[in-house]
Amino acid sequence: MKSGYQFGWFKGVYTPSVLTIFGVVMYLRFGWVLGHVGLSQTILIVLLANAITILTAISLSALATNMHVAGGGAYFIISRSLGLEPGAAIGLPLFLAQTIGISFYIAGFAESLVAVFPQFDVTQVGVITLLGLTVLAYTSANLALKSQFIIMAAIAVSLISFFAGHSLPPSDPVAADWAAGGVVPPRLPFWAVFAVFFPAVTGIEAGISMSGDLKSPARALPLGTLAACLSGLVVYLAIPIYLSIRVPDADLLLTRPLIMRDVARWGNLILLGVWGASLSSAMGALLGAPRTLQALARDGLAPRWLGRGFGAGQDPRLATCLCFAIALGGILAGGLNLIGPVLSMFFLTSYGVLNFSAGVETLLDSPSWRPRFRAPGWLSLLGAVGCAGVMLMINVGATLLALLICAGIYFVLKRRRLQARWGDLRTGIMMFLARQAVYRLAEKPADEHSWKPNLLVLSGPPAKRWYLIELADAIAQENCLVTVALVMAEDTEAGRLRAAKEAVTSYLRRQGVRALVKVVTAPNPYEGGRDLISTYGFGPLTPNTILIGETEAPAHFIEYAQLIRQARIRRRNLVIVRQPDDAEGPADAAGDGRIDLWWRGEGQNASFMLTLAHLLGRSGAWSAARLTLNAIADDEAQGEALRAHLAAFIAEARIEAEHRVLIKTHGDVFAMIREQSRDARLVFIGLRPPGDSEEVEAYSGYYETLLRNTQGLPLTALVLAGEGIDFGRIFQTPL
Repeated sequence: MKSGYQFGWFKGVYTPSVLTIFGVVMYLRFGWVLGHVGLSQTILIVLLANAITILTAISLSALATNMHVAGGGAYFIISRSLGLEPGAAIGLPLFLAQTIGISFYIAGFAESLVAVFPQFDVTQVGVITLLGLTVLAYTSANLALKSQFIIMAAIAVSLISFFAGHSLPPSDPVAADWAAGGVVPPRLPFWAVFAVFFPAVTGIEAGISMSGDLKSPARALPLGTLAACLSGLVVYLAIPIYLSIRVPDADLLLTRPLIMRDVARWGNLILLGVWGASLSSAMGALLGAPRTLQALARDGLAPRWLGRGFGAGQDPRLATCLCFAIALGGILAGGLNLIGPVLSMFFLTSYGVLNFSAGVETLLDSPSWRPRFRAPGWLSLLGAVGCAGVMLMINVGATLLALLICAGIYFVLKRRRLQARWGDLRTGIMMFLARQAVYRLAEKPADEHSWKPNLLVLSGPPAKRWYLIELADAIAQENCLVTVALVMAEDTEAGRLRAAKEAVTSYLRRQGVRALVKVVTAPNPYEGGRDLISTYGFGPLTPNTILIGETEAPAHFIEYAQLIRQARIRRRNLVIVRQPDDAEGPADAAGDGRIDLWWRGEGQNASFMLTLAHLLGRSGAWSAARLTLNAIADDEAQGEALRAHLAAFIAEARIEAEHRVLIKTHGDVFAMIREQSRDARLVFIGLRPPGDSEEVEAYSGYYETLLRNTQGLPLTALVLAGEGIDFGRIFQTPL
């Protein structure tokens, strides 16, 4: 069911937009702009400002014709495109900009009135005017917009009077008086003048903000906005050209705010125009700002009571009262030149995001992007770049402050974890970036310099073997991909699979572990594990390192040996983690602990174990653990050589580690390992790869013997490097 006033494009969009464009800046600052920078640069300012506005209007037209537009104007469109948090990050500053705009336009009205009637006080006139307009906006938007047709007629008549005017030579009494007595200000640079002028072309905000009161927003917003922009461009190009012809004296342009009145054939009609334009612009902002705030409140981004509507048109009366209070503060704060640059920053920010939204939507070209008004995406992105560039040229500090304010609002709301009722294009943006990254990764094979583990953890239910996930998380440190996999029975229903995935995901989130979750079905866990090792992954994002727990059940040794062989065939690194029965997890070890790595030469296993140990040492839970490289020598002479070699290697590899060389005293090497590493926190031991022609039964026997020989050790990782990476080069100094 439709709500609001159901305005058409002319009354609801064109009229408030064009009356805001033909506003206070046009009447009171065009001569000032011309006096500061001259005709050519004034034309450049007009073209640049209007180019940004027209590009934004084109982007707005595309966005508005691709969705059902309700109340909230630019905020509504941005939030439904980029999401709730980005929408609020722009919507809240935009609301403040619109509200300060009320002060801006009323200050212009008061300034022009006092110029004619100096007995009045500027602040008092501004406060009284604000009060009267607020009462009108509070009562009815329909009545307020009807009054603007009279103002439009007054502006049209005033422009006719101006273009039918006369020259103002230096001999003119008015010119002579002001040239002699006026204080000529110093010339301002181009971008300072642009900042004061730019609010003159931001009138499209007034029309956009009435989106919730339009009969057909998809038709009214493009038609009304573009028509208002083109009307403004024509008039804004004509005025400085005509004014430069009629008033060649730059000093006079700088010192006479109402120079258009002096040039006009019937000067008092200019007064009617400027007063009408100022009041209508203020009214447009006073109608738009509360509606933006109302939309923010209805989305839960402002107090809910501010979203309440009254009457048949759902007028935001409570929001209007708040806007009155803020605008009152703006009137008391300062005049046009002070408020103008502040407005420019906020409007440029919202325009830039509107352009960005439309440009990205066009580039992504999702099935949901079907606007009736189509425009090239590069035009919208050009508008976004133009907004950012102009902001930086105006004031770098103010630009950074505006961005920090928007970013601050975004992150505050992000922490609130608000749930939007609609989708947005952020997922599309991430998919686009991921697609580009995947294609680039596929073109460039992995190398030792950029290698990182992509971990697949075959843990089953997380609570059952939590030590696997904890160890994987410590290795990854939020810098690598981790997937936690769960194998369920082959006949499990789809609903139970989804529920299991959601349960595991929720559990990991509560534990503070960030990981993907994969749930598959298979006749048994071992076959499911082999399938995951063979098939899981996407393009170059295939897991390169598999973490699994040990099995000590002799009935499963054959299947385990097959799984190890599968990892070897698929060139995956394998880490079999064995936890003692009395341990609770890697992070629960007493004291700082020690990581013992048993070194048997600089082979692939040793280098891969060293890589994992180095990554572990950089994580918070393991940062205090001391890494020790252990080796066993046959005699003292070999021991001395090994000590020198390990010391040189540690220095060359630039790692924090100690070394220890034991002299073999009897044939049971594993007895020495058990003795030396019984008080370690984690022990790394290399795992022999299965031979190409080795029977699986023979390798399962090796695995059984290894488990028996390492019985009684603390947390142990049996490591097999299977990937086609020379891990030794990670620790070599590049040439």
